[in-house]
This record gives sequence, C-alpha cells and structure tokens, in this order.
Amino acid sequence: MRQMVTNEDFLTQQSRRESNARTYPRGIPIAIQSARGIEIKDVEGNTYIDCLAGAGTLALGHNHPVVVDAMQSALEDDRALHTLDLTTPIKEQFVDTLFDSLPDEFTDSAKIQFCSPAGTDAVEAALKLVKHATGNRDVLAFQGGYHGMTNGALSLMGDVEAKEGVSGLMSGVHHLPYPYEYRCPFGGEGSTHETASRYVERLLDNPTSGIAEPAGMIVELVQGEGGMIPAPDAWTKEIRRITRERDIPLIVDEIQTGLGRTGEQYAFEHADITPDVITLSKAIGGSLPLAVVLYHERYDVWEPGAHAGTFRGNQLAMAAGQATIEYVLEHDLASHAAEMGARLQEKLSQTAQLDVVGDVRGRGLMIGVEIVDPTGEQEPDGSYPENPDLAKQIQSGCVDRGLIIERGGRRGSTARFLPPLIVSKGQIDTIVEIFHEAVVGARSDPSSDEQTNR
Repeated sequence: MRQMVTNEDFLTQQSRRESNARTYPRGIPIAIQSARGIEIKDVEGNTYIDCLAGAGTLALGHNHPVVVDAMQSALEDDRALHTLDLTTPIKEQFVDTLFDSLPDEFTDSAKIQFCSPAGTDAVEAALKLVKHATGNRDVLAFQGGYHGMTNGALSLMGDVEAKEGVSGLMSGVHHLPYPYEYRCPFGGEGSTHETASRYVERLLDNPTSGIAEPAGMIVELVQGEGGMIPAPDAWTKEIRRITRERDIPLIVDEIQTGLGRTGEQYAFEHADITPDVITLSKAIGGSLPLAVVLYHERYDVWEPGAHAGTFRGNQLAMAAGQATIEYVLEHDLASHAAEMGARLQEKLSQTAQLDVVGDVRGRGLMIGVEIVDPTGEQEPDGSYPENPDLAKQIQSGCVDRGLIIERGGRRGSTARFLPPLIVSKGQIDTIVEIFHEAVVGARSDPSSDEQTNR
C-alpha cells in the first residue's frame, strides 16, 4: 500500500534544502497541493480559507477562470513570452487597461517604466527616477514602512531588525513619524495625524534639520507589513500639499494596496490626491511576477538604458494582469472590497471586546488586529504592549482550524487579513468565527498566560 505523504514530509525536505531566510512556512506549516478561489488544499487533504492570498497578489483568488484563460490563450497563440522592453500587442493592451484603472488626471501626463518582476524592483526604479530628475540625494520615508528587501528599498524600511547586520545600505534616508493612531509616534494623546503632518512641515522648513533638499518622499497609505495601518485622509492631503509646495516628488507605494484592495482602485484616491510617482506590482500581474513605475512625464529625463531588467517583458504576466484588471473594473470589485471589508471590521470588533485585542483597523480588504498584553503598563495614548507570542499562538490556532492569516506590525503582533477581492459575505462570517475561536483558545491556554505575564 502506498504510504500517505504528510505536510511534515515536505516541510522537513524544505528545511533541509531551503535557505534559513524562509518565513511563511514557520507560521503556516503546510504543503499546498491545489487551490481554487479563496480556498487551498494541503497534501493531506485539509482545506483552508486563504486570507494571505500571496500577500495580496491574488486579487481574484487562485486559478480564476479569466486569468487561466488569458494565459492559455497567450500560450496557444504562440505569443512571445520574453521580450525585454520590445513592445507587443499584449503589452500595449496591458498598458491601455492599466491606464484605464487610474484617474485621468494622472494618466493624461503619465509615463510607465517596466521593471524586473518584484515590487522591490519598482521601488528601486522610483528612487533612481526621482534622483535623476531632481539631482538631489536624500529620500524621506516613514517609520513602520515596508518597501522591499533590495538595497535601496531595505534602506527605506522602518523595521530595524531586518537591517541589522547589513552594511552599505543607501545613505541619506530620513524616517518621519507615521500617523499610527493606536500608538502615537509622539508618545502622548491628541490628534496624531495633525501633529505628524505639522512636524514634517516644520522639519522641512528648518535649515538646521540636517536634511538636504530631498529627491523624493515615499509612503504607503496603508502600511501592510507594518501592521495594516491606514493613513487618515486629512494627513494624506496635508502631505501632498507639503510636498507639492516644496517641489518634492511624492512616491505612493501601491504595491500591496493597488487595484481595489482598499475599497478604491488605488489607496491615494481615498484622499483625492494625485501622486507624482506610483509603484505597482502584486495584483497587476494576475498572480504572475510583474512590476511597474508610473510617473509624471516631467520626470522622464533619464537616458536610454538608465534602468533595465531582463524580465521586464513578462508577456504571460501582462496577459494575466490585463484579464485581472478588466475583471476588477467590470465587476466593481473595489466597491465589493469596501463592503466586505466593512463587514469584516464590524464583526472583528466583537473579538475586540477581548482584552488581548488592542486595535482593529484597516481599509477595504486590508485589515489588521493588533494583539496586546493587557497586564502590561498602559501608555499615555491608551495602548498596551505588543504581544507577539500570543499573536503567534493565534495564528497557529487559525491554521489548525482551517484559516490562513499572516502576522505583521511591531514584533509581529498584528494578525493580517488579505483575502481575495472575490470573498463572499458567508466566507467573511466564517473567517471571523474561526479567528474568534482561535483568539479565545489561545487566551485560555495556560502557556499564553505565562507569556502574557512575562
């Protein structure tokens, strides 16, 4: 009789052969056999609701028919799959569709640069772009931000642990306070976003601040890896005013927030602003690797070959991406994400009645639940210390019950929800039910009390 293969068999093999830098299998110890829609199956036949969705990549879930059909058509028609930056009908159709998803006031004067396939490559290209265009060196980023793992992108990161032991990072990066409403970056009570924007303006106007004239500012309008922290619209408007008045290019990182995820097609639309530069990846490739930078034509001053990348001509990703973008637009999935996200937050608020839940926040289908230690010393802003050990137990409890979530935020204390945009009301209710059970289960576990009271 054929011996049954287990998750542990695959994980042991993976551990033996893969880098110690691997992350997701440590909190989600399964081997995926198949996937469709919002569900995945492991090699043992267990089914899970996927609220990770490729870190937000799978806007339409796994193996959506329109995406599969688009890829199959490209293959059956003998389309070129690797074209560098030579153009093709597939590429031009992708650009048309992508531009259709963006506001006219941006695309009327926009250029697009195709990058190597990861979002971090788009960030590197955006940094190079604004430095070329302005002749300046310094870059403004934000505490808690995440923009990727390559040299320049890593330099922008707020999480210092990821940068420890890495020498030669990009110089001239200045991290500004982000309006984290649950944990005031200034350590007190009050209107965090107003104080934060006022601080930035005063800093930039201070000739002794130590900051040279910036090449640009980069920001996520919902910090994803940073803990699903949404920027208040009023703050976003002020940051846009401040950068515009000082002629500082504003780069909005929409790599995780883009294409309907936050309840608008793009997160900057909530505040009704127009960025100078946008970085995109994840969902726009329809599950395949693709990254681009879009920017105002006035910055298009770099020379031919100033930025390149072998796989910037990924035709299969463009075909899948075009199909995905069209489906999101035709079915108004941004509005659906807003509705399902509101339902998810509302129902998670019931879990927030438990003392270990400090905050429930987010926008659209980009939701975070911050797990805290209620026995710790309360800060002046009302927050309690982060509780990464309990958050890890909750994640494990979710996986055991058939729900895949990821952790992020400070010390990995925030449970992150990034389900595909096609998630239904019934699935939302099941997600919350499982999560609530996992929180209650972890909270009542004696070992969690020991960790909480440490």
